[in-house]
Amino acid sequence: SQWTGMALSLLETSEVFRERLEACARALSPHVDWSLLAVLRSEAGAPSLDRVDVVQPVLFAVLVSLAALWRAMGVVPDAVVGHSQGEIAAACVAGALSLEDAAKVVALRSRALTRLAGRGAMAAVELGGRKLEEHLERFGKRLSVAAINSPRASLVSGDPEAIDALLHELTAADVFAKKVRVDYASHSAQVGAVEDELLSELASIVPRASSLPLYSTVTGEKLDGTELDASYWYRNLRQTVRFAHATQSLLSDGHRF
Repeated sequence: SQWTGMALSLLETSEVFRERLEACARALSPHVDWSLLAVLRSEAGAPSLDRVDVVQPVLFAVLVSLAALWRAMGVVPDAVVGHSQGEIAAACVAGALSLEDAAKVVALRSRALTRLAGRGAMAAVELGGRKLEEHLERFGKRLSVAAINSPRASLVSGDPEAIDALLHELTAADVFAKKVRVDYASHSAQVGAVEDELLSELASIVPRASSLPLYSTVTGEKLDGTELDASYWYRNLRQTVRFAHATQSLLSDGHRF
């Protein structure tokens, strides 16, 4: 979802995009020791997008700025949903989090993830959630269903050796399965190691009722926004991403893509 040079043309050609991105940079600055614009421009000394504590805040800023650009062009969403860390941007766009609170969530949460780096792995699997769970039973807490994206697309997360064993098993059964290029295990039991830290550091955020319908990939249902406290954002990182459920809820409520 990211690449070197992304957003640069919009920075040069769209005042709306640039102003919103600069606002994101100001909101992130109390929580990071690098420059958002320097990272996007690949300036000398700027950290790499390979770092989780860099790429997640950068993606957040680009998402929020793209939403502002679309709105300026008359494209206003009827509802908002975000996948995993994308839900932080969705909450901001929907008005449930201020830009400052959303920036704090994405910056501090991604920084906490660096403490899990090197201990985990994730993989994309062409199976629905229930079928995948059957394959995970023998691994116990070593593996978790990280996301259910559709009836035939899921993510699995956990111990690297267990991921390798699962992929060997699935490949032998002619099921598509491929590792994701990360070295941490979001949405798995490993995330429990940063629970206390996140609950403490995010305790000051003040969620509010959203101005747009907001659908949660934690519950799969519509929220009013006031639930998006520190505990919610921990669960958003720890629990299975219920994107397929949230999509079905959108359809059931009459929304179309």
